[in-house]
Amino acid sequence: MYIDLIIVLVLLALVIFCFRKFSSFVYSVAIIDIFLRILTFIKYNSVPELKSLIGKYFPESIPSIIAKYSDGIFYTILMWAYVGIFTVFLVYTIKYFWKKRK
Repeated sequence: MYIDLIIVLVLLALVIFCFRKFSSFVYSVAIIDIFLRILTFIKYNSVPELKSLIGKYFPESIPSIIAKYSDGIFYTILMWAYVGIFTVFLVYTIKYFWKKRK
């Protein structure tokens, strides 16, 4: 039913309660999305038992959750927010490697 949405919200809540910075939120969204995409890869390239287990309890990615529970202009706003969060994640990652280089 709503198990995929509940899993993502619980993970986000844990990170927000532990780390109260905006950068922690950005990193948590990126980590959750990367984790879900790795599980999706495993789902499509593994044995049928594992495929059904992952397919039953885990969504494919954060955009798939957004698409499942919203539509219209609300979907567009949420997807642009998602793109914005990943743009900030990219900036944080580039800044980290730029500082590491010097």
